[in-house]
Amino acid sequence: MSLRVDKWLYYCRFFKTRVKATAAVDGGHVKVNGERSAPGRRVSCGDHIDLVKERLPYSMEVVAIPARRGPATEAQSCYREDEDSVREREDQVAVLRQDRLSMPTTKGRPDKHTRRKLIRPFRPES
Repeated sequence: MSLRVDKWLYYCRFFKTRVKATAAVDGGHVKVNGERSAPGRRVSCGDHIDLVKERLPYSMEVVAIPARRGPATEAQSCYREDEDSVREREDQVAVLRQDRLSMPTTKGRPDKHTRRKLIRPFRPES
C-alpha cells in the first residue's frame, strides 16, 4: 500500500492543510529516499523522508500508511524519527530561544525611537 507524499505529510499532521504540504514538497523542502520529490510521489512503508519545516529538520522512516487524518497519537505511530534529528532540532530551538532572550526588551509598546534602537544591530559599548 502507498500514499502520495503530500497526503502522507498532511495525514501525519506535519502541515495543517494539504495545500501547505504540497507547497513544501514543490519548494524542495521534502526529500524521499534522499531525492527531491514531487507531490504525487508515492511513499510506502520503509521509505525515508527528510523534511525541513520552519527551518527545523525532521528525518524519519515511514512505518505505516494512515487511512485518514486522525488524532495526533495515531499520526505519530505512522513514522519513526531518527534520534539525531530530534537532538539537532532541540539544539536549534534552544539557540533560537537564547537569541530571543538576549534581545533588548521594552516596557509596554515601543515608540518610534525605541523601535529603531531595537532594530539597529547590537553594538557593545567600548
